[in-house]
Formats: sequence, structure tokens, C-alpha cells
Amino acid sequence: MVKVNRRIVLFGLIVVLGLTVLTFGKNLIESRLSAKDDEIEIIRSDENEVVLTEEEGMRKTVMYFKNTEGYLVPVMKKIPWEEGIAKVTINNMIDSAELREMLSPTGLLPVIPAGTEVLGISINEDTGLCKIDFSEGVLNNQSEKEEENFIKGVVYTLTEFPVINEVQILVGGKVLPSMTYGGNISQPLARENINLVGSLEDGRSKVVVYYKGMDNEEYEYYVPVTIPTLAPVANVYSALDLLFDGPPVDIGLFSDIPNDVMLHGVEVKDGTAYVDISYNSMETSNDDAFSDIVKNIGLTLSQFTEIETVELLIDGEIINTTIPVFANEY
Repeated sequence: MVKVNRRIVLFGLIVVLGLTVLTFGKNLIESRLSAKDDEIEIIRSDENEVVLTEEEGMRKTVMYFKNTEGYLVPVMKKIPWEEGIAKVTINNMIDSAELREMLSPTGLLPVIPAGTEVLGISINEDTGLCKIDFSEGVLNNQSEKEEENFIKGVVYTLTEFPVINEVQILVGGKVLPSMTYGGNISQPLARENINLVGSLEDGRSKVVVYYKGMDNEEYEYYVPVTIPTLAPVANVYSALDLLFDGPPVDIGLFSDIPNDVMLHGVEVKDGTAYVDISYNSMETSNDDAFSDIVKNIGLTLSQFTEIETVELLIDGEIINTTIPVFANEY
């Protein structure tokens, strides 16, 4: 009698287990909405935690340079920590023979004209406004595009610091209405429209998508590109659709995501984005191409402040992986 009962119990457990597996396979994303294991954590470069380094006296600092196509490219570089680190960071972006030699393996170029001096810098931690005063050498850009890259390169670099939200650019201690080629610096500036492709008038909202660039065979880098969309409000769906579709034709950038990788869906709940894709390669965690795909997804989703982590599924299977803190390190 005891043996019969054991068989009945065992059979019942098998049936329950089978039903559980079927339910899990059919509704995997929903069943993971409350779980927080195996997540990809998005750590933004403007958060306090990322300024710490393993090397004493060094700070991981993001600076913006340009490539040969004229796109701004964020690069993380370790520089010695000292008082007035924001001023030190900008000084490390001024065009010079030494800087060009340092950047030569990457193919990137400075965005601040040679001979420019930083006359002063002040930061109001209560308002988040940074005022930076340049010498008149900063007016020596050679084109409208160079001038735009200077303005945005300075603004984006300084707003990498957690205490800075806006930047007021002064020249010789004065607020100018515009620069040589019409770049407006009359008001404090915030991050906006980095590497804009197309016209804002062609869309109802805009998203930032990370594609790839390369100026030599030794160094690839991610490029944030602002793209107008027809969606009423910028959202994860339009951003990932553009990422998986690949870059617009003839913009000089390429994608890490192969044609056989498909986006099945994405859902955001409680700060986590659940992204379901198909991926035909037999390799996953040890596959460099797969790592690039994961990084592309994480970087593109990092623009949405409501997303803290990403959980990646491949054909419904949870993948455990991580995303680097910075887009490009050098």
C-alpha cells in the first residue's frame, strides 16, 4: 500500500512538473518579471559610482573627440585626480601635438582649437550650472561643423560630471550671442541632439542609437546617433527597432548586429527591460560578436532613465551577462 502511494505521488509530481515547464516556455517573459537574477545592470557614466578606479590617484573620465566623418565620440580615459578636475579634463581636450599623438591609434581628433586656454571655471552645485571661460583662441574653428562639435563636445564632457546639468560658455569673460560660424552660446546649454542624422522636423520624437565607427583597423568605437522617429514619445521600442534595422545608408557607420539576429519583443517593468531576441550562433557568452550585441542593446537603452537593468532572452532562454560601464575605453 505504501509503494502504491509513493507511485501515485511520484506520478503526480511528474505531471505537475510537466505542466510547469509548458507554462514556463509559453510565458517566459511574464514569469520573469518579478525575478532579479541574471540581469544586465546599466551603469551610466554620469553616476557617482563610476568615477572610482582601481588605481589610486586616477579618475575614469569621459571626454568627447571627433572622428574623420565629423561624429562626436565619447572616450573614457584615466587622468590623474586633482582639484579642479573638470578644468583638467577640458585641458586634456585642447588640440596639441601631444594629444594628436596620443589619439593617433584611435583615428580620433581633438574638438577644441589649438592655442585655446581655459581662463576659469565655476560650478554651482545647487543649480548644476557650470560656467567655463575660454580665451579667444576658441573662436578659431575652421567650419560650422567644427564649431558645433566644439560646443557639444564641451557640453557633453562637462555634463558627464554628476554635479553639472548645464554649461555656459564664455569667451574672454563675456557671454557672446554666437561664435564665428553662428553657434549659439548666449544661454546655458544642456545635452541635446548629439550626432543628429536627418531633420527633427521629420519626426515627432527622437532617440539615441549606438552604432559603430572605425578610422583604422585597430580601434573600433561606438557612436551615439540622434535619430528622429514618428513615435509621439521616445520609447524603447522605436530605439531598439532602429538599432536592429541598422544605421541609415551612407552615414559612414555600421552595426554589430548581424542580419540573422531578430528582435522578438521588449517589455519594461519595475526598472527592468526584458529584451527577447533570436540568435543562431552556437556560441553565446564566449562569443565576441554576441558580447558586442549585448553592449549595443545596453548602451542604446541607457538613455531611458526609467531602465536600471536589462534582462536578455534568446528565443525565450535567459542569458547571464554584463554590460561595460563606458561606450569606449582607451
